[in-house]
Amino acid sequence: MPIFAQRKSPIVRPATQAGRFYESDPNVLRQEVDDYLRRHAKERAYDNLAAVIVPHAGHYFSGNVAASAYMAIRSNKHYKRIFLLGPSHYEWLEGASVNTEADYYATPLGRVKVDHETALALTRADSVFAYKKKAHDREHCLEVQLPFLQRRMKEVPPIVPIIISTNDYTKLQRMAEVLRPYFTDENLFVISSDFSHYPSYKDAYEVDGKTRDAILGGDVGQFIATIESNSRLGKKNLSTSACGEFPIVTLMLMLNDDYEIKHLLYQNSGDIDHHDPGRVVGYHSFAILRKAKATKQDSPTGFTLSDSDRQQLKRIAKESIMSVFDHKAYHPDGQQLRTTNPTLAQHCGAFVTLTQEGKLRGCIGMLSGTQPLYQTISEMAKAAAFEDPRFPDLRREEMDITDIEISVLSPMRRIKSIDEFELHRHGIYIVKGHRSGTFLPQVADEVNWTKEEFLGHCSRDKAGLGWDGWRTAELYVYEAVVF
Repeated sequence: MPIFAQRKSPIVRPATQAGRFYESDPNVLRQEVDDYLRRHAKERAYDNLAAVIVPHAGHYFSGNVAASAYMAIRSNKHYKRIFLLGPSHYEWLEGASVNTEADYYATPLGRVKVDHETALALTRADSVFAYKKKAHDREHCLEVQLPFLQRRMKEVPPIVPIIISTNDYTKLQRMAEVLRPYFTDENLFVISSDFSHYPSYKDAYEVDGKTRDAILGGDVGQFIATIESNSRLGKKNLSTSACGEFPIVTLMLMLNDDYEIKHLLYQNSGDIDHHDPGRVVGYHSFAILRKAKATKQDSPTGFTLSDSDRQQLKRIAKESIMSVFDHKAYHPDGQQLRTTNPTLAQHCGAFVTLTQEGKLRGCIGMLSGTQPLYQTISEMAKAAAFEDPRFPDLRREEMDITDIEISVLSPMRRIKSIDEFELHRHGIYIVKGHRSGTFLPQVADEVNWTKEEFLGHCSRDKAGLGWDGWRTAELYVYEAVVF
């Protein structure tokens, strides 16, 4: 008797919120969503759309605002995948949960495929991403988006469902670093967040206006400060200014001057249901657009660091490490530094490398600047000492034999040919799909490699693309001030 292999049944995450946050009858749901979308039929759709921020309350309350964002998507544009980022309403994760179990998400309108490979790749890229089933089982913030995608797009690409639940800024930075290679023209990011919760109708407009302006400013530090400031305004019943604060921070950490943020629409639940204007929830929609690629032309940065700048950054790095040994909080005086030394407040990528007798003892960094340089150096120094998975935590008694090297990076520039890459001058950043890797410029000073060997080792050993993988990948170069 022949033996036939059993076919594994696909795992489908059910529509747990149908009938609660949106209609469960497919015909009614289809008509409801189409009606919301038609209200914005004359509004512009964008070819250069990178992301949207949309609410996730019940469709009855937030569907009109959500539709204004989904109509910004060109219905016939082909995306490779859609990243869905939202907050957790039920589980505190101290990180992010990516649904690596489900093959599909179900709604009354049908199934949406999950990009299983990319979901797994995120969990392998950094331990800040994991899969925790309870974070997804009852969560509505991503599920309510799917009917809009199903009705707006001719074909919904695979999704990558991510629930983010941590207020650890360093972890949010790590998430942004892992996601950044995917933040390209071929993918769309959908960020799920409601805004003010439970103030009066009048107070909601005030608080949500401040939050809107902070997002439009594009400065993640100002956004966080505004959320904290709102909480101190003394507004009755205000429990949060943005329940999706952490996904929004993650998105903003991936933005730079190449992006433009547009506000689309604001309403709160009091505009929909007038029964309780003393307790409302606010809803914003935003579109994040890529600017013309001409902004990425090669141009000299003019960035320099004086001897005193370098000494100050070295001191910040060492004091940051020592503060961990002493169990004391250490934060560089940002206000004083911005006043007396604005150079150190610029946003630059940076690496901190620890060595002992010429041998590596830890190296952690960020390729792009998402916060002031002095703060990046402080956090990367602690990460190099205590979070590099290749080494045990640094011990206090090792400090006397540990050298601290800092590399401050210029903005990255994409190259079309390796003729544009100069060994010893340029660092290399290789990206293909969900894989990426980098070598700092000074790596070339430590080895006797040709240019092709430098690229081959980075491609194979860092990006996991194989020796010749760089030939079909995107290549970026950058320079470093090393001291």
